[in-house]
Amino acid sequence: MCGIVAYIGPKEAYPILIKGLQRLEYRGYDSAGVALANGQLMVYKKKGKVQELIDFAEELPKSSTVGIGHTRWATHGVPNDVNAHPHTSGNSQLTIVHNGIIENYALLKEALEKEGHVFTSDTDTEVLIHFIEEIQEKDQLPLEEAVRIALTRVVGAYAIVVLDKRNPNKLVAARKASPLVVGIGEGEYFLASDATPMIEYTNKVIYINDNEIVSIDRYNGIQVKTVNNEVQTPTIHEIDMKIENLEKGGYDYFMLKEIYEQPKTISDCMRGRLNKEDGWIHLGGLEEYSNRIVNAQRFIIAACGTSWHAGLIGEYLFEELARIPVEVEYASELRYRNPIITDKDVIIAISQSGETADTLAALELSRERGALNYGIVNSVGSSIARMTDAGSYIHAGPEIGVASTKAFTGQVTLLTMMALSIGHKRGTISESQYRQYITELANIPAKVEEVLKTNDHIKYIAAEIQDKPNALYLGRGYNFPVALEGALKLKEISYIHAEGYPAAEMKHGPIALIDEEMPVIVIATNKSAYEKVLSNIQEVKARKGYVIAIVTKGDSEISQVADATIEIPETMEPFTPLLSVIPLQLLSYHIAIMRECNVDQPRNLAKSVTVE
Repeated sequence: MCGIVAYIGPKEAYPILIKGLQRLEYRGYDSAGVALANGQLMVYKKKGKVQELIDFAEELPKSSTVGIGHTRWATHGVPNDVNAHPHTSGNSQLTIVHNGIIENYALLKEALEKEGHVFTSDTDTEVLIHFIEEIQEKDQLPLEEAVRIALTRVVGAYAIVVLDKRNPNKLVAARKASPLVVGIGEGEYFLASDATPMIEYTNKVIYINDNEIVSIDRYNGIQVKTVNNEVQTPTIHEIDMKIENLEKGGYDYFMLKEIYEQPKTISDCMRGRLNKEDGWIHLGGLEEYSNRIVNAQRFIIAACGTSWHAGLIGEYLFEELARIPVEVEYASELRYRNPIITDKDVIIAISQSGETADTLAALELSRERGALNYGIVNSVGSSIARMTDAGSYIHAGPEIGVASTKAFTGQVTLLTMMALSIGHKRGTISESQYRQYITELANIPAKVEEVLKTNDHIKYIAAEIQDKPNALYLGRGYNFPVALEGALKLKEISYIHAEGYPAAEMKHGPIALIDEEMPVIVIATNKSAYEKVLSNIQEVKARKGYVIAIVTKGDSEISQVADATIEIPETMEPFTPLLSVIPLQLLSYHIAIMRECNVDQPRNLAKSVTVE
């Protein structure tokens, strides 16, 4: 789980690489490094953030028009200077950056050591570049052919870029189950894990497919082959991404900016798909396979982390509004079971990045068994977007903060529109209900704006509980997954232990933990279970718990019992997660800031989980 960037062209490579690494730092920030070629191979790498690398290399020679860079999230080997990428071959001629895991590296390493290779790091990546060197030297092969042969013999996932100092006019790259994008400029080329490092230079990109190798020659352009040596004709795409979306825009952190963007991103998700005046919802990806989806025997939602929580809300939506049975699976568990999946099922894969390794593997499994694969992703051109039969983008724009916020509400918005559209087609909701739902859903962005105005009040509440070591989140129905998401946000960015539970389950264990040191955050907006939630709050108060309640505006009963309340506007119950999650995002943010945590880059986490 790392960020790769590379450049070859007429410009100085180092500034482009560094800026690219800073754009990609959300993908990994244990260490960073660059390699430059200019008659000699200059490899500079440092443990820590990209700024550590900048400081380290400040006075060192860096003149070169070709280079590769990497920001790391450690898999093999602890974070340190030695294990940082790039890694060099034994003869010091080749250097590589790598995202992924080489599963058979130990066997390769043992064989290479018998041939006299000496390794300095603990990484699988160093083994791979030594292996490429061994093949190249043994048969005197061009670099691209040595890379190709090596990749036929390795097991695992990879996105790699290789540079040979003897030929600084060429870069060789490849991918399998890990993202890699080529940017095409005017006489210059870029490579990166996603498009963010290259967007200020070009909007023309090629998405490299699994088991493809790309050779980029400064003078002769691009050639793409498969690992089996079959020449491919790449397709050039134009991407629509604005550079201002990659900047903080006056906010202290990307996370806060992204929380405040949600009125716009929810609206963008609905734009062109929902018409309040005429009363319709139209999702292009859904229409293409409408008959099969509407008549599906079952939906299986596969996702991880925050996307899994969105999927749980999707389960409530599909079952209530469309009356289709739904199972929500951790993709990491689904892929290692022997699940019953048939051609009557629809698999809905949810992933912000569209590159989540476990979710991709779950889709491969479902495809083998004949199910229809539907993707809900944010990143255009991502692996999930390209391998699914149909799907929809959430159009949230780049999400840089590691802890997902606007992507979550975008996913829930998309799932809501899907459920309404399918329910209407199946006749499980009437025409009048359909129009009422559409009208209210169209009002959600304005109501999110209203919730954001409570920020100062939420900051005050955060100060009251910032030093508590634990927290419990409770919700019922649609708001149970929101409780899970609220707890996850607090864990991710403030390092406070937190758990989310269905409110009714509190008596089945968690109540034993409640005392004056245990803040309990209760989402208490459910009209269908209001009295039961109120009862749960009273049970917490009887045990001296500190209760923070998310309530509907104008609530009078719970506000008299809870220690603190945060009001959200009234809405239809299926839409409450889009409002109730906003205070929980802000609460986690403020607590993390008060605890002096880096909310954009929390420890041990990376944005895109591209390895198991």
